[in-house]
Amino acid sequence: MIPQEKSEAVARGLREAFGVSEFENISILTGGHTSSLVFRITVGGSPYVLKIILRAEDPTRHYTCMKAAAEAGLAPRVLYTSVEDKISITDFVQAQPLAAPEAHLRLPVLLRALHALPPFGRAPFNTTCTFLLNKGPMQDAFLQRTKTSGILPTGVLEDLLARHTELAAVYPFDDAEMVSSHNDLFKPDNILFDGQHLWLIDWEAAFLNDRYADLAVVANQIVTNEQEEHAFLRAYFRTEPSGYQFARFHLMQQLSHLFYALAFLSIGSQGKPVDWSGPAPEFGAFAQRMWAGEVDLADNEMKLTYGRVHWERLQQNVSQARYREALEIVSGQHSTP
Repeated sequence: MIPQEKSEAVARGLREAFGVSEFENISILTGGHTSSLVFRITVGGSPYVLKIILRAEDPTRHYTCMKAAAEAGLAPRVLYTSVEDKISITDFVQAQPLAAPEAHLRLPVLLRALHALPPFGRAPFNTTCTFLLNKGPMQDAFLQRTKTSGILPTGVLEDLLARHTELAAVYPFDDAEMVSSHNDLFKPDNILFDGQHLWLIDWEAAFLNDRYADLAVVANQIVTNEQEEHAFLRAYFRTEPSGYQFARFHLMQQLSHLFYALAFLSIGSQGKPVDWSGPAPEFGAFAQRMWAGEVDLADNEMKLTYGRVHWERLQQNVSQARYREALEIVSGQHSTP
């Protein structure tokens, strides 16, 4: 299972972490939809996670963030990392299902602790919804490809671009709300519950980001109404959220819907026009399936469904008075006298 070219590097990691050069057992872990190779290995009768990064980028920021989270009790213990070999060994977590009501209580507290860590480094790329706020050549190229690809019906494309223009004109970015963020929590596989403790895994996308990005993608999966949103934010801020905080959170939720609609419709279409004729699943029901691990986003058809589900929810939300009120509140807070 271990690529031949990585065998010596893995043996080196085992020697440094455990004083042995071989594991007793190995099996592949397929959750999380990562491009890395992830294995469950057994050493000394105990299970661990061996991860081999295959991408070309430097993993220094990844490992630094992961270690900081582990030291704070937010990520599994880190036994070994090698920036040169792109290999890490961490504790294995035997995950149990985490029901949504329990997640409502635990996840805001976990995110508050994460966001309170010393600032993570900035990333040379942004794979979160705040990419749509970060003006520059990469965003321009992405939007231009979206406009010219022909994959979306004209009306849908126009609405998506209009929502982006609207949100980007109002939502502030790179301000005092930038905190240490995980940035890959739209995947429930990256949130593990061992029956007592919550753990965050897969720190490859961690960097300094707007606090509301993590909050929005998690809440979009488990929070179903405004009352639950208030409770979610109250648990995070440890006080009743202000009108501005609630409005900014709401706008980030819509930015998240917009980003995942654009991204997954683009990826899943493989350059072909998206069939818009059939109905998309209801967002709440789909989110429950996603949280329960019943949705496989490795499948292109499911990617398209995921993108359409976010688009439908965005359309519903921006038609409500609350959306306009949130735009006015956030715009008023940051308008120039």
